[in-house]
This record gives sequence, C-alpha cells and structure tokens, in this order.
Amino acid sequence: MPITLYHFGPSGFIALLLGRRLDLPAFVLVNVAIDIEVVAIILLGLGDPVHRYAHTLLGGAVLGVFCGLFSVPLSPLFSRWMHLLRLPYEPSLVKAILSGVLGVWLHVFIDALYHRDVRLGWPTDAMPLWKITAHLFPEYRVEHLCVLFFPAGVILYMILMALQDRRRLP
Repeated sequence: MPITLYHFGPSGFIALLLGRRLDLPAFVLVNVAIDIEVVAIILLGLGDPVHRYAHTLLGGAVLGVFCGLFSVPLSPLFSRWMHLLRLPYEPSLVKAILSGVLGVWLHVFIDALYHRDVRLGWPTDAMPLWKITAHLFPEYRVEHLCVLFFPAGVILYMILMALQDRRRLP
C-alpha cells in the first residue's frame, strides 16, 4: 500500500474480531514498523525494490517477533490507551509475539496484492502474489477494500461497546 494508514482498516477490524486473543498494540505497532524499511530505502536512495526483507514471510516474522518483544515493556502505557478505548487488554509475551507476527504477515499479504516487488517466499525466488492475483484484485480494488474495512471496524467497535454497556446494565 502506498500509505501505512491503509493497513489500519483491515488490521483494526481483524484485531477487534480476535479481541482478547490478540495484543492489539503489538498488532498495530508492527504495521507501522514494517514501513520504516520502505521509507529508509526511499530516503537513502537505494533504488528498487523498495519492499525488501521485512516485506517477506521470513523477514516479516523476525520483525513481528522483535515488535512483540519491544511492546512488552510498553504494556503499562498500552494498558492506559486500551482502557481509554474501553478495550480489554491482558498483555503477555507469547500473545505479543504472536500478534506481532500475525500483524506483519497481514501487512505483507496486503502489500503483496498491491505491489509487484513483494517477494513472499524470500530467500527463494518465489513468484509474487501480485502476479497470481492481479486480475482478481487490481490496485484500486485493494485500496477500496482497505478503505471499506475502516468504517466496518468503526461499526464493529461501536457494536462491541454497545454490548459491553448492555452487560453492565442491571
């Protein structure tokens, strides 16, 4: 995706669906961290491809584990944010690491649908997902789906809050 924010729609929606089984802050953190690679490559003028090691299943998994580990010491801060959002938050090392890996893989799969240069199977020379699915998911459809997930996530959040309020009523 051209902008990391596109990933927040699908990522937020899936994170809300998975609820307590996922560490939402780690899941979101990795979706920002992965695009640091792209920004660095562009700013340093390293040329193409701009989606390199972090945008693979193997490299993404390493980044996901790192972001999961990084998020654990930040859990008191994340706990306050999650409390403000009225979302359950029970941090654990295993949940943070799994959420980091799942979050980065979701990001990589979305980018693989959109960008020609994403090599999921690196270090092998595996065919990019883009070549397989380009006719089914042209770039504008991927963008539209990502944008549509954002209001769907907002609606899901409102439903979850309403259900939570309903449970609190006597």
